[in-house]
Amino acid sequence: MNEDCASPSAEPPGRYSNLPLVDPCLANLPVSSNGKQVIGERTRLFRERFFPAVTDQEWNDWHWQLRNRVTDLRTLERFIRISEDERLAIEQHTGPLPVGITPYYASLLDEYNPLQPLRRTVVAVTDEHRRVPGEADDPLNEDHDSPVPGLVHRYPDRVLFLVTGFCSVYCRYCTRSRMVGNPGGEYRFNIKQWERALDYIAANPSIRDVLLSGGDPLTLVDSRLDWLLSRLRRIPHVEFLRIGTKVPTVLPQRITSGLTRMLRRYHPLWMSIHFTHPDELTPEVSQACQRLADAGIPLGSQTV
Repeated sequence: MNEDCASPSAEPPGRYSNLPLVDPCLANLPVSSNGKQVIGERTRLFRERFFPAVTDQEWNDWHWQLRNRVTDLRTLERFIRISEDERLAIEQHTGPLPVGITPYYASLLDEYNPLQPLRRTVVAVTDEHRRVPGEADDPLNEDHDSPVPGLVHRYPDRVLFLVTGFCSVYCRYCTRSRMVGNPGGEYRFNIKQWERALDYIAANPSIRDVLLSGGDPLTLVDSRLDWLLSRLRRIPHVEFLRIGTKVPTVLPQRITSGLTRMLRRYHPLWMSIHFTHPDELTPEVSQACQRLADAGIPLGSQTV
């Protein structure tokens, strides 16, 4: 094991660190030689079959990926053979945590096997609707420790900042299923709510660590994420920032040179990437991780 690789469970240091600009754990990941966005062979075959008119440029545009997400049973049936259990689960679903799968991630799903781990991650089954004694809508009891909407302050020196309820892909095991993908209700995410959270952080000098989560922070456009990070960086006692995200594994096209240039202005900045299974480590994901590492961002793998 490379001793230079930080443990994914290690806490960020309490003071600024002289970190290497490239994480040695990711230095040898395969990327395209010409610097363009790579497309894995499996994904290319999927695209040629189901999106024959779509160009490389369109496919590699993260906005196109979001506009063309799988969000209903009829569309999903184009790509995989739906089991009766999956069909019933999707037809019965109401409320938050809807179906949401990027075309890229759909290309990784097994067409015939409903037990494939990646398919189980994003396609609902009827067990999802079962309730057992002791089960809670808020299993981590985050709402109890929320002094203002969208902010969780459980430990004295750090806060969890929920900046959006949107994800590019909705994982069926989500511990925040009560709020994600639901634009209404008590969980609203907007600039006014951000301002209340920022005011709270600024008023509590014991807070040195801010973890951005959601939803997925990297689904925000560059300008909005830049604004939020810059506001946090203006708070003197906030020493470092962290981002929890699954975007590099489900929407690697989002990791653009423009995004990484912006992120590197806010060091020290850590990123925990949500991996579910080794099959997610495709050429596209490897390239996305390489770009983040080259921007000097230490990456952790958070299996959730």
